[in-house]
Amino acid sequence: MVRTLVLSTTVFFVIAAVAQAQTQQEADQLDEVVVTGSQVRISAPYAGGQVARGARVGLFGTLGQLDTPFAVTAYTEDLARNQQARSVADVLQNDPAVRVSKGFGNFQELYILRGFPIYSDDMTYNGLYGILPRQFVASEFLERVEVFHGATAFLNGAAPGGSAIGGSINLTPKRAGDVPLTRATVGLEGGGESYVAADVARRFGADAEYGVRFNVARRDGEGAVDDQSRTLNVVGLGLDRRGDRARFSADLGWQDQRIDAPRPTVTPTGAVPAAPDASSNFAQPWTYTDEEQLFGVARGEFDLTDSVAAWAALGAREGEENNRLANPTAQPNGVTSAYRFDNHRKDSVWSGDIGVRAELATGPVNHRIVASASMVRSREKNAYAFSNFAGFASDLYNPVTVAPPVPNFFVGGDLSSPREVGAVDYGSLALADMLGFMDGRLLVTLGARYQEIETKAFDYNTGALLTEYQSDAITPAFAVVYKVIPEISLYANYAEALIPGQTAPLNTPGGVQITNPGEVLEPYVGEQVEVGMKYDVGRFGGSVSLFRTTQQSAFIENNRFGANGEQRNQGLEIAFFGEPREGLRLLGGWTVLEAELTRTATAALQGKTPIGAPEIQGNVNVEWDVPQLSGLTLEGRAVYTGEQEVDALNTVQLESWTRFDAGVRYAFTVGGRDLTARARVENIADENQWVAVGGYPGANYLTLGAPRTLSVSVSTAF
Repeated sequence: MVRTLVLSTTVFFVIAAVAQAQTQQEADQLDEVVVTGSQVRISAPYAGGQVARGARVGLFGTLGQLDTPFAVTAYTEDLARNQQARSVADVLQNDPAVRVSKGFGNFQELYILRGFPIYSDDMTYNGLYGILPRQFVASEFLERVEVFHGATAFLNGAAPGGSAIGGSINLTPKRAGDVPLTRATVGLEGGGESYVAADVARRFGADAEYGVRFNVARRDGEGAVDDQSRTLNVVGLGLDRRGDRARFSADLGWQDQRIDAPRPTVTPTGAVPAAPDASSNFAQPWTYTDEEQLFGVARGEFDLTDSVAAWAALGAREGEENNRLANPTAQPNGVTSAYRFDNHRKDSVWSGDIGVRAELATGPVNHRIVASASMVRSREKNAYAFSNFAGFASDLYNPVTVAPPVPNFFVGGDLSSPREVGAVDYGSLALADMLGFMDGRLLVTLGARYQEIETKAFDYNTGALLTEYQSDAITPAFAVVYKVIPEISLYANYAEALIPGQTAPLNTPGGVQITNPGEVLEPYVGEQVEVGMKYDVGRFGGSVSLFRTTQQSAFIENNRFGANGEQRNQGLEIAFFGEPREGLRLLGGWTVLEAELTRTATAALQGKTPIGAPEIQGNVNVEWDVPQLSGLTLEGRAVYTGEQEVDALNTVQLESWTRFDAGVRYAFTVGGRDLTARARVENIADENQWVAVGGYPGANYLTLGAPRTLSVSVSTAF
């Protein structure tokens, strides 16, 4: 591990030294478009257009890279389009600190950051929690995918889904640019999935202050996995007004997706079975997942004076999902057992925040004082039905098709008309001050957020209240940034994550008597300490960070149920991005992670590595504009993930894996019309490999990687 740290750090500084040859004038010109503190406007990208030079930092709004005392990377719409990304997960394949998994027993995209999960429910959309589609977010909606590394309860409030311990993800909707855009795209992927899309943007008004961005897309057909077909419809509308004193945006999205015979995850019952052919499908043909989501958000910002600004935002989502699933367990020889699981879910979510930002000076010290209030209110309706848990047999390598079992063994609610089964209400108040010393070279941030959490669970059949949780907590934060020279800043922070505590059980296995049955525990706290360095010369940037996060958990100790458990994840992250030389773009980095259970209920688990937390993972993406042929770009990417533990006792491991991708695009003109042809192959070697373990805490289901997949498309802009 030490050798890896030294090698990784050395490589980073070599790249940084090459990039330093760029002029400071380039950096100064780009600094002008980092709109510090704005809740509406976004930062311009680095040279090469793949990563932005700033991102939203919770209640502080948009901050530049060197002013942000946390590790943040913001991926652009250009990167997603050039890589023909289908979803947020495809974009995040470029992040060396993120790995992609699936939800527990479903097909929800799930992201692992610093060894902790981020559920898709817990991503924010234009700064608001809860209003994004739960299972999958199409890339056509997105201007930025902003990845915040580390605890964010102070900056954003606690994530309502109870994840986002190791970081958070904010998705920024598309905006109309200064140049009119009309782009049409047609494409083909895998075994025959077709793709058509249109993207139209215009600005209006005397000063082009009003903007409209409209996106529509459809995917349909069988992809690279045998007999797995998908239909996806996407419609997005973005409106904005950018004035000198008043700025406004409003976004509306509709997404309808159905996957038939979706290849499921697999839970091993002992040793990990050999990975089947990556293109094979061991799903039952009668399984499917179907979800439709309507969502939107409006955000406004107004300069009350030259030094005081106020903002407000409100968002909502109405969603409906239907699933018929059969996720198998597998023996080491590939023999499987599964049962049928149906569910019907409806969600109604409202989310909002308001705030005020003031800038003032007290002597030589500048202040950016921010006060904000936020809320999330969600209501879930749900019903489920299982077939007999004895299940039916099949095989990973020679799947057996069975008739759909009758789901009448274990039923909750009415699938045709589900009841309300969950209610979540989060509210918070935050106050912060970012103090500037030494003409802005030293920035010190102090703040705290008061958070109230209330959740209720109701019986699926009767609607009776089963459990109720109410608690509150104060989450502090401290951070400092010191700009050693204009191109380099050092930073350190202390921050916390916050998730609802559990309720002490009334009955325990083995009849163990506890002294606090039914007690609602205080919210679990995750504590983070981080130090790092950032580098920015205009055309190229990067960061090195060392972090430690400890997260509480609960178990019975001395006959009392309490937050007695702890997991500690610590490590090193290195990231780089930009265009150090014209026509050569680099994007990637490494993460070295040491995850350990430091306080456990049994001695057998003490010191063990949590499931699905690899010690090392890394990405390198290179793009090269071929000088001999204008418009031709070659691209290659390598993704590596180290060995992962499959069981809690660390007796079974998932082997490390590597994937290579490559692409080519050619921009040319025909009859005065600009066209771009793209072709990209993922998993060039067509490796058969399990690529993820679990995602949901304590679960160890396996996700099979995609086969060699060719995607081709042609876009025309006019």
